[in-house]
Amino acid sequence: MTAPDVSGLSIGILGGTGDQGRGLGRRLALAGHRIVIGSRSAERAEQAAAELREGDAGIDVVGAANADCAAGADVVIVAVPWEGHDALLRDLAGALAGKVVIDCVNPIGFDDRGPHALKPAEGSAAEQAAGILADSRVVAAFHHVSAVLLLDREVDAVDLDVLVLGDDREATDLVQALAARIPGVRGVYAGRLRNAHQVEALTANIIAMNRRYKAHAGIRVTDV
Repeated sequence: MTAPDVSGLSIGILGGTGDQGRGLGRRLALAGHRIVIGSRSAERAEQAAAELREGDAGIDVVGAANADCAAGADVVIVAVPWEGHDALLRDLAGALAGKVVIDCVNPIGFDDRGPHALKPAEGSAAEQAAGILADSRVVAAFHHVSAVLLLDREVDAVDLDVLVLGDDREATDLVQALAARIPGVRGVYAGRLRNAHQVEALTANIIAMNRRYKAHAGIRVTDV
């Protein structure tokens, strides 16, 4: 199968001032994409973008308010905390219409026993997004990528597979190709969007591994 050419796509990242958003933005900018960091505060978004540009000279990263980020990018990654997921997407549904929207949000809780998966009423964060964004093409991906590794300038290649889920074959192919733009990463189709809960929930297990082994664990799929 020939992967789609995604090299010219601009990518918006809602929640781009957080570690995961900045990390994904950094790696995709290094791959040659124009990145728009989104935040409720355009000033805060531009500050995060300036820090990325300062650390990696020549990358194309700008900051914008969330609405401008959503409207101005070809593909949009949702990397906001679970608590703000529903409200943000409802506010931006119009701006996201017609776009591929990549949801990497993990509904995870923490208590004195450690991390644990939450159970959204819709089944998963990705299914919640698909229900709200009826006019967008929602794909679930990038749940298990360590922000620490993404942001570490001593790490040239990130050793993991990105599990990609969705109901639109062209959209999942596109997201697999985007994942492969990050050195060391492979995008692997992992089923329909209705299976996103298992992938999101697995993040709690990975966090527990990282705490026990003081690591930045990822996933590799064999025989594919």
